[in-house]
Amino acid sequence: MSSRSKKVERATNETKISMSFDLDGEGKYKIDTNAPFLDHMLSLFAKHGLFDLEIKASGDVEVDRHHVVEDIGIVLGEAIYKSLGNKAGIKRFSFISLPMDEALVALSLDISGRPVLVYNVKCPQEKTGDFEVVLAEEFFKALTNSAKITLHINLLYGNNTHHIIEAIFKAFGRVLSAATRIDKRIKGIPSTKGKL
Repeated sequence: MSSRSKKVERATNETKISMSFDLDGEGKYKIDTNAPFLDHMLSLFAKHGLFDLEIKASGDVEVDRHHVVEDIGIVLGEAIYKSLGNKAGIKRFSFISLPMDEALVALSLDISGRPVLVYNVKCPQEKTGDFEVVLAEEFFKALTNSAKITLHINLLYGNNTHHIIEAIFKAFGRVLSAATRIDKRIKGIPSTKGKL
């Protein structure tokens, strides 16, 4: 594990989550969330972002998957935030337009210290498999709040819900990887405030 890696745990009456996350990984992952579609999406995030990610999660999925999905977002956001340390030398901003077959998404990211999510995504179906697509927005809302990042997610077009959500998770991996890279030309914190 690199110096920009963290282990985070969260236990509530609804969920139990254990996670290790490495910003400077190789795209290795081992994920078990009791939500197979989310496992697939988080694997794509890790693979395309070149993050090493291990997650073991359990929760009251007999009610629905809302609690476990939201809490994984909270824990991953916390892991990202802690892994960045004081943010010295990072590129901070990133943007990507990413296709998945007929779907095209555009994501913009600022490691700003200000939690903001703009989510302009209307999926044509309410579910992909047994995964309710509204949970994707809840995941990113929880993540942006605990990571303290500004993230804009825009669906430009697409008619396959699986492809749309998959493109979003792949794109998030890529923008996070780019924005968190160290640039040797950047001295200290990339802000005129001197703090992020």
